[in-house]
Amino acid sequence: MASILEKVSTLISANLHSMIDKALQSNSTAVIEQYIRNVENNLAELEDAASTVGGEVKSINRRLIEQQAKASELDRAIDAFLKAGNESAAVAAQSQLNSTSKLVTTYQTQAKQQETEYQSLLDAKVKLEARLATMKQEREQLQALLDLAKSKETTVKAMKSLDDLMGSGDSDIKRIADGIYARLDKANTASEMRTASLDQQMDDVLNRSAIDNQLAERKQKLGLTQ
Repeated sequence: MASILEKVSTLISANLHSMIDKALQSNSTAVIEQYIRNVENNLAELEDAASTVGGEVKSINRRLIEQQAKASELDRAIDAFLKAGNESAAVAAQSQLNSTSKLVTTYQTQAKQQETEYQSLLDAKVKLEARLATMKQEREQLQALLDLAKSKETTVKAMKSLDDLMGSGDSDIKRIADGIYARLDKANTASEMRTASLDQQMDDVLNRSAIDNQLAERKQKLGLTQ
């Protein structure tokens, strides 16, 4: 189970800022898409591991209860044998009790270890699910920004073509070009407004991520992390 926790830890500690920068530089969300696929695959593996360990915890606890009941029964039997003067039976029962007590201790240790690992897996699952939700939101916002960027590139190309038309000397074409310019200006202004809104959202998300990292470091220094 240690390997899956290591992989999950790597995914959780991945640098969001770096991924977003790469996505913007490449004009594609591919790097984030790959990260999301990795998270989803590891999340499924993590859930399976948690189910397995959780089942082992239940099995060990069941065996522990059985052996504790057996130990109690043997303890009563020893007293009964001694009262009846049956020394040899008391010796045999005491030997069984010693073995059973050791087994009880072993099961108690195993149960504690498995329960700790089970909780670690559950904690990792919660953190990974949160990171997955965050990155899916980032992907949507980045895709919107990239779509706006492509739209602006198209607008720039269209305006260049209009500039060529404006210089043709034809008054009708100039009038048509003026009308198209007006529409493009309106569309471009709307795009800028949407971009400003998305930029603010991105800043809010990234600032929150930085704040969360700072609080996590502070909790670690204060010994508040598990």
